[in-house]
Amino acid sequence: MQLTTRSKRVSNKKLSLGERLYLPAIVGGLGITIRHFFKKKVTIQYPEEQRSMSEVFRGLHVLKRDEDGRERCTACGLCAVACPAEAITMVAAERQPGEEHLYREEKYAAVYEINMLRCIFCGLCEDACPKSAIYLQSDKLAPAFYSRADIIYGKDRLLQSMDSIKTTSLKSGLTNSDRYVDKVWKDGKY
Repeated sequence: MQLTTRSKRVSNKKLSLGERLYLPAIVGGLGITIRHFFKKKVTIQYPEEQRSMSEVFRGLHVLKRDEDGRERCTACGLCAVACPAEAITMVAAERQPGEEHLYREEKYAAVYEINMLRCIFCGLCEDACPKSAIYLQSDKLAPAFYSRADIIYGKDRLLQSMDSIKTTSLKSGLTNSDRYVDKVWKDGKY
């Protein structure tokens, strides 16, 4: 009794001389190569030409600030818990008297790091954040890494710059400086 109707009967017939020399397979492969040779090229001349991004593209991370320039992150840890790749680590600290202009809440992230080799750019950290503190930019790609020190993104590279807070955009809280890459990270500086 058969369990399924998808089974096929296998025959062990002898191969002909042409099949043993793989000539039909070689000719078929060469035919595919020749057909692709005359098709339109899909290569783009990066960086002169840039490919258009999808509407749902998630790129480089940024830790947002509020309109007064204070950090939004309260170190609740929901982004680290939501991250399936376990790429986010943080250490919480208490705000000291006199630091009200730096942090919104009494608790803040003293250390906030993202391991970019682990990150899969899924956006679950952005969805989990109750304060809208982390954002994945829709137009910036993660840069190439040339040393192991460049892999871990700390607050020095993730925090939104103070001058970009003044010029906010309508789309998802991005600012004009978030929109265009005009700086390159090198030796710990832009």
